[in-house]
Amino acid sequence: MASQTPAVVMDNGTGFSKLGFAGNDSPSFVFPTAIATKGAAAGGSAGSGSGRPSVANKPSYLTGGAGPGGHLSMKRGTEDLDFFIGDEALAAANGPGYGIHYPIRHGQVENWDHMERFWSNSIFKYLRVEPEDHYFLLTEPVRITAAL
Repeated sequence: MASQTPAVVMDNGTGFSKLGFAGNDSPSFVFPTAIATKGAAAGGSAGSGSGRPSVANKPSYLTGGAGPGGHLSMKRGTEDLDFFIGDEALAAANGPGYGIHYPIRHGQVENWDHMERFWSNSIFKYLRVEPEDHYFLLTEPVRITAAL
């Protein structure tokens, strides 16, 4: 790794993510911390509208027992590449077939599969850098105990 390449700074918040390079006075990109994936909407399974639960379109031996709303790491094929992040995710969720997800809630990552996809797309699509060529600084909120 060359010492002259600036470190990447990623501040992923519950509402917005800020991305940029160390030494800059402001982030290069600011966009919603949201991801839109094909299939079920956030917080539940996609129903058929008839009140019945949806049926998995793949046998359980291909999805590792996960239905359409199962863990993303269990899915196979190109369907795990069909997602949007940020403003594109919000736009895609307004159309048919995509559900919106927020991988961070109350300052903590709740869905690591979605967060990894979010980071990967942020690095390659927005920053357009090779991860091997940069150090990374990820921020996290200060932890304050509930009882003082």
